[in-house]
Amino acid sequence: MKCIRFAAALAASILSSAAPGQSLAPGAPGQTESWSPANKHGFGTSRTLNSKVWFTLGGSGLTEVYYPYVDSPSIRDLQLVVSDGVSFTERESDATNTVTSLLNDTGMLYAQTQVAKSGRYKIVKSYVTDPARSVLLVNVEFSSLDGKPYQVYALLNPGPNNDLVDTLGETQGKALLASNGAVASAFLAAPGFVKTSNGYLGVSDGWQDLRVHHALTWGFQTATKGNVVQTGQTTLDGVTQTSVTLAVGFGATTAAALGSANRSLAASFATTSNSYVAGWANYLAKIKKPPSQLTARERSLYNISVELLAAHEDKTFRGAFIASPTMPWGFGLDAPSDAYHLIWSRDLYQIATGLLAAGDRAAAVRAMLYLFDTQQKSDGSFPQNSHLDGGAVWGGLQMDEVGFPIILAWQLNQADSALYWSHIKPAADFIVAHGPYTPGERWENQGGYSPASIAAEIAGLVCAADLASRNGDTASATTYLSTADQWQAGVAGWTATSNGPFSPQPYYLRLTKDQQPNTGTTYSLGDSGRDNVDQRAIVDPGFLELVRLGVKPASDPTIQNTVAVIDAQLGASTPNGVFWHRYNFDGYGEQADGSMWSSGFPGGSQTTRGRLWPIFAGERAEYELLANQQTAATGRLASMAATANDGFLIPEQVWDLNAPGGQPGFGPGAATTSATPLAWSHAQYVRLVWSLVARHPVEQPTIVAC
Repeated sequence: MKCIRFAAALAASILSSAAPGQSLAPGAPGQTESWSPANKHGFGTSRTLNSKVWFTLGGSGLTEVYYPYVDSPSIRDLQLVVSDGVSFTERESDATNTVTSLLNDTGMLYAQTQVAKSGRYKIVKSYVTDPARSVLLVNVEFSSLDGKPYQVYALLNPGPNNDLVDTLGETQGKALLASNGAVASAFLAAPGFVKTSNGYLGVSDGWQDLRVHHALTWGFQTATKGNVVQTGQTTLDGVTQTSVTLAVGFGATTAAALGSANRSLAASFATTSNSYVAGWANYLAKIKKPPSQLTARERSLYNISVELLAAHEDKTFRGAFIASPTMPWGFGLDAPSDAYHLIWSRDLYQIATGLLAAGDRAAAVRAMLYLFDTQQKSDGSFPQNSHLDGGAVWGGLQMDEVGFPIILAWQLNQADSALYWSHIKPAADFIVAHGPYTPGERWENQGGYSPASIAAEIAGLVCAADLASRNGDTASATTYLSTADQWQAGVAGWTATSNGPFSPQPYYLRLTKDQQPNTGTTYSLGDSGRDNVDQRAIVDPGFLELVRLGVKPASDPTIQNTVAVIDAQLGASTPNGVFWHRYNFDGYGEQADGSMWSSGFPGGSQTTRGRLWPIFAGERAEYELLANQQTAATGRLASMAATANDGFLIPEQVWDLNAPGGQPGFGPGAATTSATPLAWSHAQYVRLVWSLVARHPVEQPTIVAC
């Protein structure tokens, strides 16, 4: 609080004393802040490898831009400010109503239309990255709706090298340059900026100047180190000048970034946009087209889902797909960013099987090779998560993440001898030696005997046995199959309770700590602050992995009874369909009033709540296909599609019936402020499309079901 008060006092001092033409901005390092909210409305990148830039769109404009890797944000946001120069100055995020549009679902082309709440003006922005180089282009159309001329300013908050606090900002001619280490950016416009200034957030940035003076009066040439905001006055007035193109170029040096931005601006925005769109259209033309029985919206969502999955892949570390280009809740405070920008073999498996279902076998093979060649550890296991270079981050072990790479190899028919002996056999041997117990199940925060994890372990062993046989390793094949059979026979006894509170008939638990599902063993849930909860009172839809992966039949009585328990305990009807929570008392979500999740609040007065997950609709549909419930499964696809926002992005979570009221977008079934897009959600949607066509889950390894 003292820092905020000091910054406010310093800003007031600067407002009264700053003189035009000062070279060095005062007030370093400025206010601190997290990255932008995670509920994005657009995500894009060129299809080429030459352009190592990815952009995201928030509810009112450009948010994080990533360079040179898909896990490394180098821009926080870009904000437009409008003034009449005399009586008012306002930011687009505060003063307009914004609608994001997917202009071309086969070209990954987004636009945002903003109309001032006052009725004074209208802004239309289109976004592309230059396929030829690492440059983001934003075409801005600005129209006065009342015939009066206005001034339009662009405020950029650079964070090169995944860092918001150590930026150097400076003006060179009409360009605003920023750098930190080996990452630099150049911000310029065509026509060029009329005035520029560099400053520190909340103290000497352009907004502090504009909100008081209604004009850019400071003109600071340099901001040496801190949270820098760069401001440029455009030529737009809405009457005589209605169009401008903004460019943010990137490079290892400011000179390289500036050169790239200038070369991109030398071509028309339309030319670059057409090239950008053509790249994605050519990609979609080479894979499977969406089936004709989909509605128009479902077809558009299918196209953008496949493009989004492909866009999650890094362009240097090929085969590495991040979980999401977002930083929700407390993860937005990380420096450098973490969590959703890491590579999780489970999420990578989901993405790879989604792309494989869509016909992009090459991408699935790259993912598999990344898992084995880059991420796999010397003991045959896989890290809980890793950076792009394969280096482990959190240090945990989740046994399903050891099984999934083997399943993926089998699905890709990778019986190559070198791959088997060097990678598949060590992974299978690790499962035999350390399973079925898992130190962490798929929700990261518990260890024990998990039906979902055990299903992936069993399926991995059965797939490994087939690959072993094809490589003449009959001894290992026998070991893998016998172990899988033992675990398949034992999983219900280890994880299904017959005396729990939800049913007199056996039902699967989220997990047991001790292979004793009828004992009242307790554990603490972490996120929600719940301590000493009876393991028999915690269930999870993940048990359906047993059916989806072919370990148990859909007709199994314990499976069917658990479906009923899950519906009663975790299901919720919304205007967009029925969805499910992860488990009882889940606290991984916003606070009760809808404000952001924070690890400091669980158990306190602001208890956090996990909401509903769209992926469970897809997983339920795959079960329903195996249970001969085709009509019900088809309806799940419509439910998943209904959760997508105006940019066709499917979220990690949607609001439940306890959604806070009175705030736009907080209705049940609509996206929360969780990771949006979540690659897993889009992968599940794509897989379900083709599973409905095939009338069975296309992901299921047939060797396991047999």
